[in-house]
Amino acid sequence: MNRPPKESAQPYEAWEQTAKEFIEIEMARRGIRYKQLARMLEELGIEESPEQINRKVNRKRFSAAFLVACLRAMGVKTISLD
Repeated sequence: MNRPPKESAQPYEAWEQTAKEFIEIEMARRGIRYKQLARMLEELGIEESPEQINRKVNRKRFSAAFLVACLRAMGVKTISLD
């Protein structure tokens, strides 16, 4: 994750991959699956099924708000952009 984005035909492609990796890495660190993440998001008032979350993450098409909500729900206190 500590690599600069590669140039591509789509300027945000590498950044979308990085955002996906933020979620996946934190899920792996904590042993969280999509079903559990859905429950954690529910506690924040966000109702998404595990399947919806999985599709969003794997398609790399989600808002910054969704990213922050997922990280907050998992208890992430800080992230490094280096």
